Amino acid sequence: MSRIAARRRVTRLTVGGSRVRRADFLAVEEPLEIRVGGTSLAVTMRTPGHDVELAAGFLVSEGVIHEQQHFSAAIHCASDGEPNTYNVLDVALGPGVAPPDPSLQRNFTTTSSCGLCGKATIDAVHTRSRFTVADDPLVVDAATIVGFPEQLRAEQAVFKRTGGLHAAALFDGRTGEMLVLREDVGRHNAVDKVIGWALLQGLLPLRSTVLMVSARASFELTQKALMAGIPMLTAVSAPSSLAVELAEASSLTLVGFLRGDSMVVYSRDDRVSDPSGDTAADAPGHRADDAADAVDPLEKAVQP
Repeated sequence: MSRIAARRRVTRLTVGGSRVRRADFLAVEEPLEIRVGGTSLAVTMRTPGHDVELAAGFLVSEGVIHEQQHFSAAIHCASDGEPNTYNVLDVALGPGVAPPDPSLQRNFTTTSSCGLCGKATIDAVHTRSRFTVADDPLVVDAATIVGFPEQLRAEQAVFKRTGGLHAAALFDGRTGEMLVLREDVGRHNAVDKVIGWALLQGLLPLRSTVLMVSARASFELTQKALMAGIPMLTAVSAPSSLAVELAEASSLTLVGFLRGDSMVVYSRDDRVSDPSGDTAADAPGHRADDAADAVDPLEKAVQP
């Protein structure tokens, strides 16, 4: 049995019609305890796979590391007195890298739906990045951006089997090439896996890149993009108000409702070019929730 997708017998029922028993696949969700130097830092619910990248990206997001040499090694280890289930990962930091501040330790398990759960204080939610995106010269053609969701879906192999995973992908903003894609039951984990991949490749800060996510653009995903030096975040669904405020304050380009041939740009729209488009103008009577009204409710329910 794959640890990414689990096979189960289910009943498919149609009202007024048939009841069929058949095999189905579920996305696996298991805990991962991240330790640093033998000390537990956090437990997150994730889809197994790319655990080292997940831990590396998590440490970048928490402001513990920001360079490839800061991450020395990682090893799966067994819990005390238990066989190795590959759900505990111990990270060794590079020489001279300070261990995580005790205030970063999560007080309880981080669920797959919340990457900030367990933070002890409100101040701990705001993490200052070592990188700035304000001066990033990235400009991407709108026609290139609208192609990102299709590329994302085409590479979501496990989502095609289970229908239960989020995805995050990193694109080269200059060429439109997809650099990496990761899937996970937690959208924040998928982003951490992408950022961790980039750290281990020595690519931080990720200047002139675009992060594409299959879910809404939350505050935590916006913050993770900033921690990795990513100047543009795009999402198929809506952003939160705090995500937009953070993007505006940090000069990050935030794009939401990226579907079909349209999008809504919430900040730094100068990075989105459309040579063939009309001159910008304020639409009379425009309501901020017009885009939300146009969302397919079924699609919105599939990937919240």
